Amino acid sequence: MVSINDLKQHPIVAVIRHSNPDNIVPIVRSLVAGGIHSIELTAETKGITRIIEKVSDEFSTDVLIGAGTVLDPETAKEVISAGAEFVVSPTLNPETIKMTKRYGKLSVPGALTPTEILTAYEHGADVVKVFPANTFGPSYIKNIHGPLPQIPLMVTGGVTLDNMKEYFAKGSLAVGIGSNLVDPRQLKSEEDYQKLTETAKLFASQLG
Repeated sequence: MVSINDLKQHPIVAVIRHSNPDNIVPIVRSLVAGGIHSIELTAETKGITRIIEKVSDEFSTDVLIGAGTVLDPETAKEVISAGAEFVVSPTLNPETIKMTKRYGKLSVPGALTPTEILTAYEHGADVVKVFPANTFGPSYIKNIHGPLPQIPLMVTGGVTLDNMKEYFAKGSLAVGIGSNLVDPRQLKSEEDYQKLTETAKLFASQLG
């Protein structure tokens, strides 16, 4: 069973939108080759359950598989059944948290204000996603942890090579990175996938 420690071990989460069953395996293979082993496949993607299943079948021992943009408990159940080990939302829905925990998976709902963050944690969130993080920047994480040091925080929104290290320094447990790391729509050749691996290596090297 996946735990927070697994996310701590692989704290860079590649947020993958616009993928499909044909390109998802080479995308994940390129990320793994670059040292990134946590992925978040967004639930609004067409055919998301098949995509999650393909990743689970191919990379179950190499990748921590999550589903993102999960807005309701019904979708949470679907992505968990397909193989998602953690469920990420942009907003706070207590029923989605409840469903995720019912199946023993990591719950990562989104929140921004201190009240929302505490409410998410009180409803059973394992980690709270501060989103959009770039609204306030890295110092906001340190400020939140002043009165709420017990709540593990992940940040998503505007994370780049230039600011990722500071988010970790200020107390983020993990970061979610979307198009600054991977954009499936731009991957059209073997060279593009090689560039993705090199970009992944740049982000992973920041953890050293």
